[in-house]
Order: sequence, then structure tokens, then C-alpha cells
Amino acid sequence: MRYRVLLLLLLSFSTPALAQRGAPTAGAAPAAAGGRGAAAPPMPTPRWPDGRVNLGSPPGQPGLWTGNGGRLAVNPNSYEPNATRNAPVHIDDVPIQEWAKALTNFRHLNVLADEPHTRCKVSPGPRQFVTPYGIEILDVPEQKRIYILDVGGGHSFRTIYMDGRPHPPVDQLGSSYYGHSIGKWEGEVLIIDTVGVNERTWMNRDGIPHTDRMHLVERVSRPDYNTLKYEVLIDDPGAFTKPWNTGFNLNWAAGQEMFEYICQDNNQAPETMVGNEGVLRSLRITP
Repeated sequence: MRYRVLLLLLLSFSTPALAQRGAPTAGAAPAAAGGRGAAAPPMPTPRWPDGRVNLGSPPGQPGLWTGNGGRLAVNPNSYEPNATRNAPVHIDDVPIQEWAKALTNFRHLNVLADEPHTRCKVSPGPRQFVTPYGIEILDVPEQKRIYILDVGGGHSFRTIYMDGRPHPPVDQLGSSYYGHSIGKWEGEVLIIDTVGVNERTWMNRDGIPHTDRMHLVERVSRPDYNTLKYEVLIDDPGAFTKPWNTGFNLNWAAGQEMFEYICQDNNQAPETMVGNEGVLRSLRITP
């Protein structure tokens, strides 16, 4: 009788244990090859009632776009070379002028310590799309404008005019941190044309410089719910020998929303403020 009771106890404990270790349960979907469930297909691209692509948050479904690295060029000389491995073009294939390449190398040797973004300045073009904590794209058709809002960094926004206006004449354009952006739709793709960006900005996370002659043509699309495809043509005869193309993808962070971010209170990366200690000592500057 003693052994019979012990056997019944063992069986009562082993049955749920088998279920926890992978025994099939009623209603369970069969596992895919390799022991893992099949990945769900991505949700379709959200759209406005008129059929236009919605690049932002659908009603009742908050979220932000996060940069996913966002490097423009593979650069073995980067202070963080692993972060550039997935870029679509190698730095040796970028038609960069010698002075601009030398400055790029120095910036990385100095851990990008002089980047304006670190000092709470807003960033144009590709750099804006990889702002820390994400960006929000706000389409306001009644104003015929699209706004790109930063969460981190300068916590500001860029205005894209969608009313068909041209850029101001050169003698009236001036220069600014975001430049002057006009946009239009080509099918499923938002085309953003930007000029008038000043040289005090960095237009990319790679440390590649530009001049105030830079002209950006950005192509933004949403092939599925969770992916934002960013492509850019960079035309700057002051820094490059010819125009060149690059880009990256962003990921949708569902449920995330913008929050108050005071940049001056959140500079917690001193190495990106003072740079490489060895370089600074060689220049006889105490970090």
C-alpha cells in the first residue's frame, strides 16, 4: 500500500511538469520546423481615410520611430566601428573631399566630442531621424504641413511645407539648423527637399561634415506597420566631389509617447563632451 500511494503521488506531480516542458495542450498551434512558432507577418501600412500612407500614429495606437543605429557609412575608423557595419555604403566609396575625410577621422579620434547635438543643438536631415528616444511624424493636412518632432536632443521640430511653395530665393533664404524643407508625395513615398542648413550643424551621426551649400533630398516610406525606410541623396559640392546616396531603416516602438526632455539636465555622457583623453592631452588641454 505504501508503494502504491508513492506511485500515485509521483504521477500527480509529473503530469503538469510534462505540460510545462512542452507537451502539447488543447488548442495549441503546431510548432514550426526547428521547434519555434512561425513568425507573424508584419501588419500592413496604416493609411488615412483618403488612402494616403500614415507615417505617424494611427488613432488610439501611440508609438514613436526609433533610429536603429542610423549610420550612413561603414567606417573602420569610427570610435564605435561595430555600429556602422550595417550601413549601405563604405566610407571609402563616399565621394568625400580630402579635407572632409580628415575632419571625419579627427572627430572620431576625439569621440565626436564637438558634436552640436550633445550641446542641445537641433540636427537636420539624417541626424534628426536618429534623435535619442525617437521621433514623431505629425501630418496636419489642414495646414498642409508635416512636422517631425524630436524627443531627445533639442526637443524641437522641423516643418515640412506641403503646399507646393518653392524654396525662397537664395538672397532671402538665409541659413538655420533645420534649413528650409518642402515636401510632396510621389505615390507611397514622401519626398523632402531641404536647403539652407548652416555649417554649425551635423547632418549625420557619422561625423561626416557638410557646408552651407548642402542640398538634401530625403525619401521616407512605410513599407509595413513597423518599418520606416529612410533614403537620402546628399549633394554638397563644398564637401563632396559628387552627390551620393545612402539610408537606413527605423523601427516602430509601439506604445511609446513623447515626454518632457530638458536637454541641459540630461547630458550624462561626458566622454562625448570632452572627447578622447589622449587627444586632448596631446593638445595640452586638461579634460
